[in-house]
Amino acid sequence: MIKIVVGGQIDKQAIAELAKKIGGDSVSIEVKSDLDAAMAMKSGQYDYYIGACNTGGGGALAMAMALLGSDLCSTVSMPGSIKDESFMIEEIQKGKKAFGFTAQHAEVVVPILIREFIK
Repeated sequence: MIKIVVGGQIDKQAIAELAKKIGGDSVSIEVKSDLDAAMAMKSGQYDYYIGACNTGGGGALAMAMALLGSDLCSTVSMPGSIKDESFMIEEIQKGKKAFGFTAQHAEVVVPILIREFIK
């Protein structure tokens, strides 16, 4: 089972529900504050972090970047721009563990991420 923590500043519960719907029994999803989520990732309690904000990289990933380092974090969407699926897959294959996006893109981004996490 893949353990995912949802942080970020916007729509945490909705993102968690979407992730659970997509991942089903293959995922365990918890919602935490940004700081608690990043600290839990750093201590190895979760496999992946996902979070949303208005920019995709600020409030979605600030704490994760501070505690995990930018080499483990990836912004996969920004206002008006969603990275393509191949970019997201490549980021996961590179070992990235924390992903930020805009809440408006959750319906596109979360299914790709969850599907790749559970492969």
